[in-house]
Amino acid sequence: MSHYWTVRTVRRAALVGTTAMAALLTLAGPAAAHAEVEADKPQALAENVTLSFVSEAESGMAGFTELRVVLPKGIVPGDVTLGAAPKGWKLKPTSDGYTVGGPALKAGVDAEHEIKVRQLPDAKELAFKTVETYSDGEISRWIELPKDGQEPEQPAPLLTLKPAAPNASPIAPGPSVTPTPSPTPSAITTPSADTSPQAAEEAADEDDGSSTGLLIGGVIAALLVLGVGTWWLLKRRSSSTDS
Repeated sequence: MSHYWTVRTVRRAALVGTTAMAALLTLAGPAAAHAEVEADKPQALAENVTLSFVSEAESGMAGFTELRVVLPKGIVPGDVTLGAAPKGWKLKPTSDGYTVGGPALKAGVDAEHEIKVRQLPDAKELAFKTVETYSDGEISRWIELPKDGQEPEQPAPLLTLKPAAPNASPIAPGPSVTPTPSPTPSAITTPSADTSPQAAEEAADEDDGSSTGLLIGGVIAALLVLGVGTWWLLKRRSSSTDS
Protein backbone atom coordinates (compact mmCIF):
# COMPACT_ATOMS: atom_id res chain seq x y z
CA MET A 1 0.00 0.00 0.00
CA SER A 2 2.77 2.41 0.85
CA HIS A 3 4.38 1.74 -2.52
CA TYR A 4 1.09 2.63 -4.29
CA TRP A 5 0.76 5.96 -2.46
CA THR A 6 4.42 6.77 -3.17
CA VAL A 7 3.94 6.24 -6.92
CA ARG A 8 0.71 8.26 -6.88
CA THR A 9 2.39 11.13 -5.04
CA VAL A 10 5.28 11.18 -7.52
CA ARG A 11 2.85 11.27 -10.46
CA ARG A 12 0.92 14.17 -8.91
CA ALA A 13 4.13 16.09 -8.27
CA ALA A 14 5.25 15.53 -11.85
CA LEU A 15 1.89 16.74 -13.19
CA VAL A 16 1.94 19.87 -11.02
CA GLY A 17 5.53 20.57 -12.04
CA THR A 18 4.75 20.19 -15.73
CA THR A 19 1.76 22.54 -15.44
CA ALA A 20 3.77 25.13 -13.56
CA MET A 21 6.60 24.95 -16.11
CA ALA A 22 4.17 25.43 -19.00
CA ALA A 23 2.66 28.46 -17.31
CA LEU A 24 6.10 29.89 -16.64
CA LEU A 25 7.17 29.41 -20.26
CA THR A 26 3.98 31.08 -21.43
CA LEU A 27 4.60 34.11 -19.23
CA ALA A 28 8.28 34.26 -20.14
CA GLY A 29 7.70 33.81 -23.88
CA PRO A 30 9.30 36.15 -26.40
CA ALA A 31 8.01 39.71 -26.21
CA ALA A 32 6.39 41.25 -29.26
CA ALA A 33 8.86 42.86 -31.60
CA HIS A 34 9.08 46.62 -31.73
CA ALA A 35 10.71 49.40 -33.70
CA GLU A 36 12.39 51.95 -31.45
CA VAL A 37 14.31 55.22 -31.69
CA GLU A 38 16.69 57.01 -29.33
CA ALA A 39 18.64 60.28 -29.55
CA ASP A 40 21.98 61.36 -28.14
CA LYS A 41 20.47 64.82 -27.56
CA PRO A 42 16.71 64.40 -27.06
CA GLN A 43 15.91 68.11 -26.85
CA ALA A 44 13.76 70.37 -28.97
CA LEU A 45 15.77 72.49 -31.45
CA ALA A 46 18.94 70.54 -30.69
CA GLU A 47 21.39 70.53 -33.62
CA ASN A 48 23.42 67.73 -35.19
CA VAL A 49 21.51 65.04 -33.35
CA THR A 50 22.23 61.34 -33.86
CA LEU A 51 19.11 59.18 -33.93
CA SER A 52 19.54 55.44 -33.37
CA PHE A 53 16.87 53.09 -34.72
CA VAL A 54 16.35 49.43 -33.86
CA SER A 55 13.87 47.17 -35.66
CA GLU A 56 13.52 43.90 -33.80
CA ALA A 57 13.37 40.82 -36.00
CA GLU A 58 10.03 39.02 -36.09
CA SER A 59 10.77 36.31 -38.64
CA GLY A 60 12.80 33.21 -38.02
CA MET A 61 12.90 32.39 -41.75
CA ALA A 62 13.83 35.70 -43.45
CA GLY A 63 15.98 38.73 -42.74
CA PHE A 64 15.50 42.47 -43.16
CA THR A 65 16.24 43.99 -46.56
CA GLU A 66 14.85 47.52 -46.18
CA LEU A 67 13.38 49.98 -43.71
CA ARG A 68 11.20 52.90 -44.79
CA VAL A 69 10.98 55.76 -42.28
CA VAL A 70 8.48 58.61 -42.51
CA LEU A 71 10.03 61.73 -40.97
CA PRO A 72 7.92 63.83 -38.59
CA LYS A 73 6.92 67.39 -39.40
CA GLY A 74 9.88 69.71 -39.03
CA ILE A 75 12.49 67.29 -40.42
CA VAL A 76 12.96 67.11 -44.18
CA PRO A 77 14.90 64.44 -46.10
CA GLY A 78 17.63 66.96 -46.94
CA ASP A 79 18.37 67.35 -43.22
CA VAL A 80 19.24 63.66 -42.83
CA THR A 81 22.50 61.82 -43.45
CA LEU A 82 23.26 58.16 -42.79
CA GLY A 83 25.59 57.15 -39.99
CA ALA A 84 26.09 53.55 -38.90
CA ALA A 85 24.15 50.88 -40.81
CA PRO A 86 24.41 47.21 -41.77
CA LYS A 87 27.16 46.46 -44.28
CA GLY A 88 26.16 47.37 -47.81
CA TRP A 89 23.05 49.32 -46.80
CA LYS A 90 22.42 52.71 -48.41
CA LEU A 91 20.11 55.62 -47.61
CA LYS A 92 17.78 57.02 -50.27
CA PRO A 93 15.52 60.05 -49.68
CA THR A 94 11.80 59.80 -50.41
CA SER A 95 9.10 62.43 -50.62
CA ASP A 96 8.30 62.12 -46.91
CA GLY A 97 11.37 60.51 -45.40
CA TYR A 98 13.92 57.95 -46.50
CA THR A 99 14.62 54.28 -47.06
CA VAL A 100 17.68 52.44 -45.87
CA GLY A 101 18.41 48.96 -47.14
CA GLY A 102 20.72 46.56 -48.91
CA PRO A 103 21.75 42.92 -48.69
CA ALA A 104 19.39 40.83 -46.57
CA LEU A 105 20.35 40.37 -42.94
CA LYS A 106 20.36 36.90 -41.40
CA ALA A 107 17.04 35.67 -40.07
CA GLY A 108 16.52 36.71 -36.47
CA VAL A 109 19.02 39.59 -36.64
CA ASP A 110 17.73 43.03 -35.60
CA ALA A 111 18.15 45.90 -38.06
CA GLU A 112 20.03 48.82 -36.49
CA HIS A 113 20.98 52.08 -38.14
CA GLU A 114 21.79 55.68 -37.25
CA ILE A 115 21.07 58.98 -38.93
CA LYS A 116 22.29 62.48 -38.18
CA VAL A 117 19.69 65.27 -38.23
CA ARG A 118 20.68 68.93 -38.67
CA GLN A 119 18.11 70.06 -36.12
CA LEU A 120 15.14 68.61 -34.27
CA PRO A 121 11.87 70.54 -34.47
CA ASP A 122 10.34 72.42 -31.55
CA ALA A 123 8.04 69.66 -30.35
CA LYS A 124 7.36 67.53 -27.29
CA GLU A 125 7.27 64.21 -29.08
CA LEU A 126 8.26 62.92 -32.52
CA ALA A 127 6.87 59.88 -34.31
CA PHE A 128 8.93 58.03 -36.91
CA LYS A 129 6.53 55.72 -38.71
CA THR A 130 8.48 52.71 -39.94
CA VAL A 131 7.73 50.06 -42.55
CA GLU A 132 9.96 46.98 -42.55
CA THR A 133 10.54 44.64 -45.49
CA TYR A 134 11.91 41.09 -45.18
CA SER A 135 13.72 39.02 -47.81
CA ASP A 136 10.65 36.83 -48.34
CA GLY A 137 8.48 39.87 -49.13
CA GLU A 138 6.85 40.06 -45.70
CA ILE A 139 5.91 43.60 -44.65
CA SER A 140 5.68 44.82 -41.05
CA ARG A 141 4.23 48.29 -40.41
CA TRP A 142 5.02 50.14 -37.18
CA ILE A 143 2.93 53.21 -37.91
CA GLU A 144 0.21 53.44 -35.25
CA LEU A 145 0.04 56.30 -32.74
CA PRO A 146 -1.35 56.14 -29.19
CA LYS A 147 -5.01 57.07 -28.94
CA ASP A 148 -6.96 57.84 -25.78
CA GLY A 149 -4.06 56.63 -23.70
CA GLN A 150 -4.19 53.15 -25.25
CA GLU A 151 -1.02 51.48 -26.51
CA PRO A 152 -1.51 50.41 -30.18
CA GLU A 153 -0.60 46.95 -31.42
CA GLN A 154 1.88 48.25 -33.99
CA PRO A 155 3.22 51.46 -32.37
CA ALA A 156 5.38 53.84 -34.35
CA PRO A 157 8.77 54.65 -32.79
CA LEU A 158 8.32 57.68 -30.54
CA LEU A 159 10.97 60.10 -29.30
CA THR A 160 10.16 62.31 -26.30
CA LEU A 161 11.99 65.64 -26.28
CA LYS A 162 12.96 67.98 -23.47
CA PRO A 163 12.06 71.67 -23.85
CA ALA A 164 14.36 73.73 -26.05
CA ALA A 165 17.23 75.62 -24.52
CA PRO A 166 16.50 79.33 -23.82
CA ASN A 167 18.85 80.53 -26.57
CA ALA A 168 17.88 77.90 -29.15
CA SER A 169 16.24 78.97 -32.41
CA PRO A 170 15.30 77.28 -35.70
CA ILE A 171 18.02 77.24 -38.35
CA ALA A 172 17.54 77.64 -42.09
CA PRO A 173 16.22 74.55 -43.92
CA GLY A 174 18.80 72.26 -45.43
CA PRO A 175 19.37 71.76 -49.17
CA SER A 176 16.59 70.01 -51.01
CA VAL A 177 17.16 66.56 -52.43
CA THR A 178 15.50 64.64 -55.23
CA PRO A 179 13.36 61.91 -53.72
CA THR A 180 13.99 58.37 -54.91
CA PRO A 181 10.88 56.23 -55.44
CA SER A 182 10.82 53.23 -53.14
CA PRO A 183 9.11 49.89 -53.87
CA THR A 184 8.41 49.46 -50.19
CA PRO A 185 4.79 50.13 -49.21
CA SER A 186 4.70 53.19 -46.99
CA ALA A 187 2.49 54.26 -44.15
CA ILE A 188 0.78 56.72 -46.46
CA THR A 189 -0.73 55.13 -49.56
CA THR A 190 0.22 56.90 -52.78
CA PRO A 191 -1.43 55.96 -56.06
CA SER A 192 1.01 54.44 -58.54
CA ALA A 193 -1.38 54.45 -61.48
CA ASP A 194 -4.59 56.13 -62.61
CA THR A 195 -7.31 53.66 -61.68
CA SER A 196 -10.26 56.02 -62.11
CA PRO A 197 -13.31 54.88 -64.12
CA GLN A 198 -12.49 57.49 -66.78
CA ALA A 199 -9.00 56.07 -67.22
CA ALA A 200 -10.42 52.57 -67.46
CA GLU A 201 -12.90 53.68 -70.14
CA GLU A 202 -10.14 55.41 -72.11
CA ALA A 203 -8.03 52.27 -71.97
CA ALA A 204 -11.01 50.22 -73.16
CA ASP A 205 -11.62 52.65 -76.03
CA GLU A 206 -7.97 52.35 -77.06
CA ASP A 207 -8.24 48.57 -77.02
CA ASP A 208 -11.46 48.68 -79.05
CA GLY A 209 -9.87 51.03 -81.58
CA SER A 210 -6.86 48.78 -81.92
CA SER A 211 -9.04 45.70 -82.35
CA THR A 212 -11.22 47.45 -84.92
CA GLY A 213 -8.16 48.52 -86.91
CA LEU A 214 -6.84 44.98 -86.96
CA LEU A 215 -10.22 43.64 -88.07
CA ILE A 216 -10.50 46.14 -90.94
CA GLY A 217 -6.93 45.38 -92.04
CA GLY A 218 -7.72 41.67 -92.06
CA VAL A 219 -10.83 42.18 -94.19
CA ILE A 220 -8.94 44.30 -96.71
CA ALA A 221 -6.17 41.68 -96.97
CA ALA A 222 -8.75 38.95 -97.50
CA LEU A 223 -10.48 40.95 -100.27
CA LEU A 224 -7.15 41.51 -102.04
CA VAL A 225 -6.34 37.81 -101.94
CA LEU A 226 -9.82 36.98 -103.21
CA GLY A 227 -9.52 39.54 -106.02
CA VAL A 228 -6.14 38.24 -107.16
CA GLY A 229 -7.45 34.67 -107.11
CA THR A 230 -10.51 35.60 -109.16
CA TRP A 231 -8.37 37.46 -111.72
CA TRP A 232 -6.04 34.45 -112.07
CA LEU A 233 -8.96 32.04 -112.60
CA LEU A 234 -10.58 34.30 -115.23
CA LYS A 235 -7.27 34.65 -117.07
CA ARG A 236 -6.72 30.89 -117.04
CA ARG A 237 -10.23 30.24 -118.42
CA SER A 238 -9.69 32.87 -121.13
CA SER A 239 -6.43 31.22 -122.17
CA SER A 240 -8.12 27.81 -122.33
CA THR A 241 -10.96 29.18 -124.53
CA ASP A 242 -8.53 30.82 -126.95
CA SER A 243 -6.70 27.53 -127.32
